[in-house]
Amino acid sequence: MKELKPQHVLLFLLGVLLVLAPVMYFVPEGGWNIGGVKVKYMTKEDFLHPKKQENADVEDIFKIDTSLNAEIPAKKPLVKHTNGSNGDMGAPGGGSYEVESEVNLQMTDAGKQNLNSFFETMSNAAAEKKRISILHYGDSQIEGDRMTGFIRERIQNQFGGNGPGLIPATNVYNTYAFDQTFSENFQRYTCFGGERLKNRKYGAMASASRFTPEYELKTENTLDSLDLKEQVGWIEVGPSARARTRARSFNNVKMHYNSCIAPTMLRVYQGGEIIHEDSLIMDGGQHSVHLSFASTPGPLKFEFTGKISPNICAFSLEGDYGVQVSNIGMRGSSGTVWGSMNQNVLATMYREVNTKMVIMQFGGNSVPSFTDSTSVRNFANYFKGQINAVKRLNPGAMVIVIGPSDMSKYEEGLYNTYPLLPYCIDRMIAATKETGSAYWNLYAAMGGYNSMPAWVEKGMAGSDYIHFSNAGSNYAAQLFYNALMTEYNTWKGN
Repeated sequence: MKELKPQHVLLFLLGVLLVLAPVMYFVPEGGWNIGGVKVKYMTKEDFLHPKKQENADVEDIFKIDTSLNAEIPAKKPLVKHTNGSNGDMGAPGGGSYEVESEVNLQMTDAGKQNLNSFFETMSNAAAEKKRISILHYGDSQIEGDRMTGFIRERIQNQFGGNGPGLIPATNVYNTYAFDQTFSENFQRYTCFGGERLKNRKYGAMASASRFTPEYELKTENTLDSLDLKEQVGWIEVGPSARARTRARSFNNVKMHYNSCIAPTMLRVYQGGEIIHEDSLIMDGGQHSVHLSFASTPGPLKFEFTGKISPNICAFSLEGDYGVQVSNIGMRGSSGTVWGSMNQNVLATMYREVNTKMVIMQFGGNSVPSFTDSTSVRNFANYFKGQINAVKRLNPGAMVIVIGPSDMSKYEEGLYNTYPLLPYCIDRMIAATKETGSAYWNLYAAMGGYNSMPAWVEKGMAGSDYIHFSNAGSNYAAQLFYNALMTEYNTWKGN
């Protein structure tokens, strides 16, 4: 076999280049369409003037201070007795938050009136010893308490409140906000993908869990005729030492459930000892079990015994009063799920937690699938219907939409903003304002076109050019909070 020398390889490569180089002069812009297949090749222009990655200028964004988030320690409750709450956990940390926002909330006069009404409720919650809820729905951009955790700490420090609020019955995402484990026989059901409930009674978290499959009982004798064995399932919840200051302190624990149609015994253990036991209400409706403590309890194990499991919708970890800010991440969702959930159960649970604001952070999962402007308008119109559904379920509550962040599409070695993303944001803004809600433009706050590559370069977003890193989530949350507090200070007259 003839030995190949370096000069032979060099001559071969030069020959290939000589053959292929002239092709550049005949390549049309966009390549050839051969038999319905798109064939691309480097053009003369690309060879002589290769394209360079263009990033937005985001230097000023990362000069904002996010370190103040957990500086104010949670106020310790006054212990008056050891068998329950003394009603005093939830006081604000004090101080004010003076700030200016580069990207303000966009809304009509009706939206501003609704927002001001919320501000009045929020500013009085601690003084009136009331609990109110802000529910932060979103796609994978917020899962695991990202963005929400930072916003919660800011709000609770300023306006009062403790605990992470609502948490899933069985959590599947990494989170620092709480600790949770559960038995292997618990199955998670969601309305936004994966296993679904036939009765659609998910509750406010858009998910629920069961330790047996669903069964339908038509007569009193059906339970025995099904020949089911009694099963035991358990869920343990508790504070996380890694959580932010406010989130890891709470003294009220609620378990929300529905669809209890067969005898189910609940036993709650603390430190291996039973502290509460009761039979769950067997009318199929939406209910909750409420336990209160003098201070933050250790892990609580909720043990369920029965032949047919109820839907365990969520737990709520709260203080006595103040603002609860709940993270409801729905991976893969475009925020078009409210019609797929039982409306009566939803409305009941929204009332139970006293919902006064709903944040809807969606759009990112739809952007890659847009093919033309018509598909964008169809999504925006459908999303408008979802906003109206949320408002119907929560009369008087304020709705804020946070649209998609910048997202990059990789083509020809470069990362550029998805072509229809800016138009999607324009349509979402219009739809939001028409409902009397407010829109916050995360895309603009990041720096606009091609800001995502700049965030990735600084370690503020991941290599998928879609999701923020933990540090980036804090900056995005701070930018949103600045916009919210700018409106609050205007309402307050500062």
